[in-house]
Amino acid sequence: MLLILLLGFPLIGAIAVIFSRDGTTAKQLSLLTSLINLVGSLVLWGELDSNSNYYQFVQGWNSAGLCNLHIGVDAISIFFLILTCFLIPSCIIASWRGILGRPGVKSFLIALLVLETLLIALFVVIDLLLFYICFESVLIPLSLLIGLWSHSSQKIRATFLLFLYTLFGSLFMLLSIITIYVSTGTTDLQLLSTIGLDPSAQHLLWLGFFIAFAIKTPLFPAHIWLPIAHTEAPLAGSILLAGIILKLPVYGCLRILLPLLPEATQYFTPLVYTLCLLSIFYTSLSTLRQISLKSIIAYSSISHMAIATMGIFSNSIPGIEGGLFFSLAHGIVSPALFVCVGVLYDRTHTLILRYYRGLATMMPLFSILFFVFILSNMGVPLTGSFIGEFLSFLGIFQRNPVLAALAPLASIVLTAAYSIWLYNRVCLGTFSPYLLRYADLTRREFYLLLPFLLLSLILGLFPNLVLATLHLPVSAILYQISPLEDCTYFSLSALLASSRVFGTLT
Repeated sequence: MLLILLLGFPLIGAIAVIFSRDGTTAKQLSLLTSLINLVGSLVLWGELDSNSNYYQFVQGWNSAGLCNLHIGVDAISIFFLILTCFLIPSCIIASWRGILGRPGVKSFLIALLVLETLLIALFVVIDLLLFYICFESVLIPLSLLIGLWSHSSQKIRATFLLFLYTLFGSLFMLLSIITIYVSTGTTDLQLLSTIGLDPSAQHLLWLGFFIAFAIKTPLFPAHIWLPIAHTEAPLAGSILLAGIILKLPVYGCLRILLPLLPEATQYFTPLVYTLCLLSIFYTSLSTLRQISLKSIIAYSSISHMAIATMGIFSNSIPGIEGGLFFSLAHGIVSPALFVCVGVLYDRTHTLILRYYRGLATMMPLFSILFFVFILSNMGVPLTGSFIGEFLSFLGIFQRNPVLAALAPLASIVLTAAYSIWLYNRVCLGTFSPYLLRYADLTRREFYLLLPFLLLSLILGLFPNLVLATLHLPVSAILYQISPLEDCTYFSLSALLASSRVFGTLT
């Protein structure tokens, strides 16, 4: 029953917010609801059997329609569920002052709680059609957060780009799901894992799912919507986009592409590696040219998620575990960086990098925390990002040593370049004449950033808290994928193979 409570409790909190007396009471109720859900997710993790690779706490309601409502968690989905339950109270606390006294405070909180329910449902459903419904339903409250509560004049454009790009990609996923149902008579993930789909049909089905996931990740060249959405979104929207929305494709690949379509996954892996490598090079170089604080973090997120995607498709235990771990670590560090940017915006009301300089002289506590998060974003040792990047590159090296040399060259070197440049510009040097004297972090802001700092260090110092739970389910996924005949092709060969794939389709 705990899993059902995790799904329903945010909705109960949303109803309580509707009948609350004022905005302050509504914020207190929503924060209490989200914190209780966070505690419940940790209790669920504690009760999870790490020696099982099957779904646990399964609840099912059969119907005569297209799909059956079955929910459950395993060692993969539990960490994404905990990350969701952690980010929602962080969003409420981060927006505590920003939504104070503004109309629509209750609507803002209701949108956050409904979004939490939809995200939890996405990670616990055991049905392809229900996965698609939750995957698309997340767009509704997320678009409302950007379109209604952003201060930017370009918020409508950002909302349309977010909605149309992701909706367009998801249509191909819907076609693949319908095809699977027509050919097998079911959309239940547990049943489909025991059914071998026709290898000749797997290629088109794989492409339908991958188009949706590539746009959502996003990979080059379908990345245009993300920097604009990040820049124009309110702080809560940026936290959720970077923290959990970009992790949905990684979860989808582990749930659908690798176990259900293994032959097609092998066939299209050169295409995935080519797109990921292009994404890493292009976005890392583009980050060096950005002048908006949010755009810098947004472009860096694209590069990092491309590394995680390469790890997922490495067909090795270190690579898949590294991609998962890196996704979780990035889901902590990137929201923390957006909170730091929100702290600066609340004081200066600008995101333009050129106006900042020498903040360490008057905001020393902020400068220290910002420096630690910058280092974590770079993937230095003792942080969770380092463990995730190292394991991802280790898995890529087992698949393709040359590609494993090119990807770190673009990622590690260029990430260090724009990260050090960003910190040097914001915090070091003489104080900027464009800025006034500002106070350091408030108590609310410090307590908001402290959990992100502790979690990033805990993942870096004690990675087995997560990795020990992932060994068995990752091994079960790899068991369904046949070994590769040749794992040592050059990246140019991957590009040629991608061209061959496109030629076959056309």
